[in-house]
Amino acid sequence: MMNTRTAPRSRTLRGAAAAALLGAAALVLTACSGGASVADTSWGTLDTRGEPAMTFTADGKAFGTDGCNIVNGTWTEEKGKVTFGPLASTMMFCEGVDTWLSGASTAVVEGDKIAFSDEDGKKIGSLKKTEFTAPE
Repeated sequence: MMNTRTAPRSRTLRGAAAAALLGAAALVLTACSGGASVADTSWGTLDTRGEPAMTFTADGKAFGTDGCNIVNGTWTEEKGKVTFGPLASTMMFCEGVDTWLSGASTAVVEGDKIAFSDEDGKKIGSLKKTEFTAPE
């Protein structure tokens, strides 16, 4: 005589295991697709003269410095890629400062860094993530 309780329980366990595997796979795919937003994050150190820094606020605004000039504008994010609207910048001359950040067109988070690219897609620089500093 066959035990009828074994088959349904076995199917239930297999179903639960399959659901757990699907859930784990979804989490991995989300992590790999850049699921974390740059909203309310800061990169670089705003207090250091000569060093670039950028802060992204949840309302789509970007504030920072290229190390010499003040830089600000807007940003959107899709599938882990940040795209900047036109970035406005003051135009001061600061000897010995590389003002690459004002030429950023896009950015992508790579671990604890954000990499910026120009309008041709060429990587122009990166900044390390720091504690979020809300603009004043």
